[in-house]
Parts: sequence; structure tokens; C-alpha cells
Amino acid sequence: MDTSAPHLEKVGPASASRRLLALVNGVNSGITDFVRTARKLAEEDPRRIIHSLKVALAITLVSLFYYFQPLYDGFGVSAMWAVLTVVVVFEFSVGATLGRGLNRMLATLLAGFLGVSVHHLANLSGKIGEPIILAIFGFLVATIVTFMRFFPRLKARYDYGLMIFILTFSLVSVSSYRYDEVITIAHQRLSTVIIGCGIAMLVCICICPVWCGGDLHNLIASNIDKLGSYLEGFGGECFNEESDDGNACKDDKPFFACI
Repeated sequence: MDTSAPHLEKVGPASASRRLLALVNGVNSGITDFVRTARKLAEEDPRRIIHSLKVALAITLVSLFYYFQPLYDGFGVSAMWAVLTVVVVFEFSVGATLGRGLNRMLATLLAGFLGVSVHHLANLSGKIGEPIILAIFGFLVATIVTFMRFFPRLKARYDYGLMIFILTFSLVSVSSYRYDEVITIAHQRLSTVIIGCGIAMLVCICICPVWCGGDLHNLIASNIDKLGSYLEGFGGECFNEESDDGNACKDDKPFFACI
């Protein structure tokens, strides 16, 4: 027992130092890989860096509604919805940003109108029937709109809008039970969403805009160029021209046999 104790004391610190060294090496390796990957992404498409700066600029601009007291007095805590709108709406290309922005604004408008209508209808049923009416309409709207998201055409173009429709209707209808100023809630949410979408669209369009049409044109041109280079190798076989070794493809052979 006495002879083994010193041995354990020597092994413990050495093992701990090795583990600490391995941890440091792992962290350094992870940082190096991250920097290498980030540099590769930036070199492949420098527009990615510009897009990151544009998103940061849009968030900074829309945050002014929360920082400045005069603007905050007009919107209150609802100004945070403008910040959230910029985060979820801003995309890499102009077309994608416009699509998500229009989807969000239209869905917010329709869902807010429906939520206010359901609130007034529920008020007619009294205090006992109001939560029942709100719960029934909330269940029906969530079921129908969620099922509509499975339609291929709707899912391809309006999936994000349908999701925002469910979110806005639920917020307006549920909060209307405890807060009587439901029209104020709907108005503030719609206003902040429009402001957030507008700022995101302006920044995306006015500062180094990225158009998918240009990328598609370049991609098609590159693919056609590669296809042309690929087919040049079969020119001799198609026209019975002699190859480099002096052999020619026979007429009675199929085309794939000449390759």
C-alpha cells in the first residue's frame, strides 16, 4: 500500500496534463478549421460577406424604434416584432426577400382581421361562451391552415405565409380574452411587421442587390459550356473521323460502341 501511493500521485498529474493538452489542441484545431472554412466560403462568393453586413445593418436600423424614446412611445414593446421580422425575412437574394416579406405582410393582415372578427363574435356570447368560441375557432383555423400547408402549390409558394397566419391569429385571438384592446394589438403588430419588411426590402434592394436571374444565367452558361466541351470528344465518332491512333469507327457499329 505504501509503495503504490507515490506511483498514483505521479500518474495523476501527468494524466491530467495530457488531457488538458489534448483539450487545448482540440480547441486550436477547431478554431483553425473554422477559420479555414470561413475563408473558403468568402473566397468562393464574396457576396456572402456583403449579405452578412446587410443583415446587420437592417437589424441596427430597425432597432432604432426600440432605442429612441419618441419611436418607442408610438409602438411600445411591439417594436420588437420589427426586429424579429427583419431576422426571418431577410434572405440572400432580392426575390426571396420580397417573397417572404409579402407573405408575412399579407398573412399578418388577413390573420389580424380574422382574429378581430372572432373576438367581436366571441363577445356576443358572454363571459361563459367567449373562451369556448375562441378555443373552437382557434382549433378550426389551426387545423385547416396546417392541412393547407400540405398542398404542393401552397407549400411551394405560401408555406411561410400560412405559418405566419397561424401564429398571428393565435396571438390576436388568445390575447384578446385578457386584453380588451385587441384592435390596438392587431394594429401594432401589422405596423411593426410592415416596418420590418420595408427596411429589409430597402436594404436588400439598394445595397449590392443579388438577383437570382443573374446567377441562373451564369449557371446555365457554365453548364452549356461544359456540355459543349464534353460533346467535342465525340465529334470524330459522329463523323467517322480518324482518331489519334489512326483508327476510325465503322459504319456498322452503333454510336455507343465508338466511344
